Order: sequence, then C-alpha cells, then structure tokens
Amino acid sequence: MTLSMQWLTMAVMLLSGLGMGTVFDGYRVVTNELKFPRWWLPVLDVMYWTAAALVVFRVLYASNNGEVRAYVFIGLAIGIIIYYFLLSRVVIAVVKWLIGAVRKLINFVLKCLDILVVKPLKLFYKVLLVIFAFGSAFTIFILKIVIQLVRPFWKLFVWMVRPVTRPLGRWLSHYASKWQWSEKAGRIGQQIARLWGKWFRR
Repeated sequence: MTLSMQWLTMAVMLLSGLGMGTVFDGYRVVTNELKFPRWWLPVLDVMYWTAAALVVFRVLYASNNGEVRAYVFIGLAIGIIIYYFLLSRVVIAVVKWLIGAVRKLINFVLKCLDILVVKPLKLFYKVLLVIFAFGSAFTIFILKIVIQLVRPFWKLFVWMVRPVTRPLGRWLSHYASKWQWSEKAGRIGQQIARLWGKWFRR
C-alpha cells in the first residue's frame, strides 16, 4: 500500500471518528430530551456501537480493502478526540435547538388545527344544538296554538254529531247483546284451545 493511500485511509478514519462522536452525542441528547426509559439506554448503546462498527468497516473496506493497521485506530482516535474537544458542545447545542424548534413547530401546528378546525367544529355543533332546541320549542308552541284553535271546532263537531252517534251506539249495543258476541268469542277461544291441546300435546 502506498503512503498516499495510508494517509487517505487515516483521513477517512479521522472523519469517521468525527461522525461517530456526532451521532453518539446526537442520540444521547435525543434520548434525554424525549425521556426514554433508562432500561432502553443499554439497548441503544449496543445498537449504536454495532452500527458504528459496521459503518467504519465499510468505509475502511472502501478505502484500503479492509486492511486493519495501526494508523486506522490512530485516525479514529484523533477524530474522536478532536470532536470531543472542539465540536461536542456545538453539536449538543444544535441538536437541542433542533429539538426545541421541532417542538415549537408541532405546538404551532396543533394550535392552528385547534383554531382553524376544532373550535369551528365545536361552534358549529353548538349552533346546531341551539337551532334544534329553538326549532323544537317553536314546533311545540305552534302545535299548542293549533290545538287551542281546533279545540272549539272539535267540540262543536262532537256536539253536532251527538244526535246521530247516540242512536247508533244504542243500536250497536243492542245487537251486540242480542248476538252475544262475548259468549261466542269465548266459545271460539275454548275450541281453539281444545284443538291446540289435541294436536300438539299427543
């Protein structure tokens, strides 16, 4: 392997160290800000280091066909040290600002939805309830007025047809007693009961 290839590999590993530090700080800040359960942290650490090892090996394979030399670890170490002494605070501050900005954006969107959608729907629902209540009360009021207006005419009509309905009622009651409707209905019911018992209680 040529010297230029070695320096290139070392530079790539240095950048990989910077990237590892950035990702590590980023996910640590996210887990703290979003209040992840503590038992999740070891799982996330294992996932992070597994992903970091795979990415570093892939980068190393692309730069020098996967040859592991001392300068590879030196490049990684230098990149991580440079990151934590020069860039760590900046990255943490940027990630926190991004999280705060996303939260503010979400709150703004929720407030807009509440003002533009939820509150108009609630107002529309209340207006419908008021209209329905007013319509029901108005309908009942109109019905009462109609009943009061029709009641005298109904009494007049009953009074006018009373001379006809009285003889008719007497005539119907006379024939009902003459034909003995109640006794005949009782007999028919008894016959039906007998037939039912005879057919279905064998």
